[in-house]
Amino acid sequence: MNIFRVLILILAFSLVTSCEFIQDSLTFKDKTEDFVETLLKKDYDKCISQMAMESEKGKNTNLDTLRLGLNQFRVLIERNFGNNFEYSLMKAEKKISSVPSENTPPDATLALIEFSNEKEFGVFEVLFDDNSKKIITIQMLEVKEEKPNMMLFWFFGLLPLIVLLFNIYVIRKIRKSSLRKKGWKYLAVLFFNVPAISYAAVGGLSFKLLNFQILFGISFSFMGYLGSVWTFGIPLGGIYWLWKIKQHNDNEVVEKHSIDRKETEDESAVTNSSIEQ
Repeated sequence: MNIFRVLILILAFSLVTSCEFIQDSLTFKDKTEDFVETLLKKDYDKCISQMAMESEKGKNTNLDTLRLGLNQFRVLIERNFGNNFEYSLMKAEKKISSVPSENTPPDATLALIEFSNEKEFGVFEVLFDDNSKKIITIQMLEVKEEKPNMMLFWFFGLLPLIVLLFNIYVIRKIRKSSLRKKGWKYLAVLFFNVPAISYAAVGGLSFKLLNFQILFGISFSFMGYLGSVWTFGIPLGGIYWLWKIKQHNDNEVVEKHSIDRKETEDESAVTNSSIEQ
């Protein structure tokens, strides 16, 4: 009972923490958009007010040097992408790595914000202070891609949908069958979806030989143009057990036919014996 209470407390704490993190993440796009639009207007003082100058990285920064850096950053953005953008949050994360240089600083969150003009898109990498919710650092990643045709991306999604429906169909067939140890068969259908075929909005088709798709054979990511990917695995587990069910049903039909035939022959023998008597 005590263990159960501890698990409930851990789950509740995880949910509260996750909800708070998600709520903070939803503001990152707006804060980045406000900062960049202010930067493009050359209002560097307002940009500085939106930055976490009280953080470890910001408190020793020379303001004149920072204004010069902001001006250079503005020129870089305008030269590559112009000055009229749409923004979307790709992801927000806290990195924990065995390589110290790859870790997210304490009390900070790293966000990737995608921005696009009419033809192309790029990505801002923004480090936010968890306490003030202000920007610690912002840089533009080396990403400049043409906006993809999302119609092809959504059309490809029909294939993962077919795999999903097929695996659900096979699981229902297993449940209704007279096979034993059904739990292991369900797991086989869920797990053995391999190799995997992916389609990324940016990058197109790819093939991974030993990539298992264990969530009904599909996975989906929709994080801006750069992070939009459909993946489905060849449903080997579902195909195998659908074939085994068909074999099992055919054997049952043969056995039933044999039993019916034997019963008919026995009845005929009894009838003939009665007639002879």
